[in-house]
Amino acid sequence: MSYSIALNFEDGVTRFIGCKEGETVLDAAYRQKVNLPMDCSDGVCGTCKGHCVQGDFDLGDDYLEDALSEEEEAEGMVLTCQMVPSSDCVIQVPMASALCKTQIGAFEGKVTAIEQLSEDSIDLVVDLAEGVELAFLPGQYIHIQVPGSDQTRSYSFSSLPGSKQASFLIRNIPQGVMSGYLNGAAKPGDQLTMTGPMGSFYLRDITRPVLMLAGGTGLAPFLSMLAQLVEKGCDQPIHLIYGVNKDDHLVKCEALDAFAEKLPSFSYSTVVVDEASDHPRKGYVTHHMDQEVLNDGDVDVYLCGPPPMVDAVLHYFDDQGIEPQSFHYEKFTPNQAKQEGAA
Repeated sequence: MSYSIALNFEDGVTRFIGCKEGETVLDAAYRQKVNLPMDCSDGVCGTCKGHCVQGDFDLGDDYLEDALSEEEEAEGMVLTCQMVPSSDCVIQVPMASALCKTQIGAFEGKVTAIEQLSEDSIDLVVDLAEGVELAFLPGQYIHIQVPGSDQTRSYSFSSLPGSKQASFLIRNIPQGVMSGYLNGAAKPGDQLTMTGPMGSFYLRDITRPVLMLAGGTGLAPFLSMLAQLVEKGCDQPIHLIYGVNKDDHLVKCEALDAFAEKLPSFSYSTVVVDEASDHPRKGYVTHHMDQEVLNDGDVDVYLCGPPPMVDAVLHYFDDQGIEPQSFHYEKFTPNQAKQEGAA
């Protein structure tokens, strides 16, 4: 048996390694040419310390408290030289990837489909090259080089991790470099170079109700998260509030309906800003966060949208005195996905 271990480095790079049953994370990393920090490998120095934010493991008792205190262990800190996983895990490594002699992954793929879903959004589907296994955590993003240029743009996956096809929900920006390519020269069969995955915005283990807040094409990472939840199952209530500027900017509602049918604990609502709209819910997402979905603060909140939306939600929580159990958010700009924070 082998477990998938996601190593999240402090520069945003994520590297996946396979860990054999009974093997320590440090040994697995070195076997796959990822040089995690290490001075002793005997649980003495603490140099290999990291933070396991997801997954099950055994640390044994062959390490000194000077290397890992009881308080640190209670907070999820681990020594990778002692950590033996018993499930897939996600570990935060407090060091840049380059210092561990690992590089951001590079992948090739071919354009399969391009569909303009609205004036505001474009759906891009890419077939991965033969033999490519693109692992990522649902919610993460990747850099795509714009064909015919040396520029890259960053987009969150909307597809299920591990699929042979990767899909992206891309904002259609007038005079944008990627939008210009997709609306002009792009055609099926075009070769794309991608690097990643990246980012600290990803779905954690669900142990309480979840509130997802999406703005425009910020819906993309939630499509990936929901696809994984459908595959794995989830009993906790999950509610998505999806806000857009205009009626015809609402896209992928059929996919959301399908998720709701397959995942009974999932529900969603849509909100339109345009005052001239006949939509039953108008305004901003902050106008439609009732007490039921906030669950008196016993809720994990995930937020992805343009900077004004993220700032508005942050101010709303502060003004209302609401402190979710955990709050993970990503601001994106027209040019890139930007990881702004997680708590």
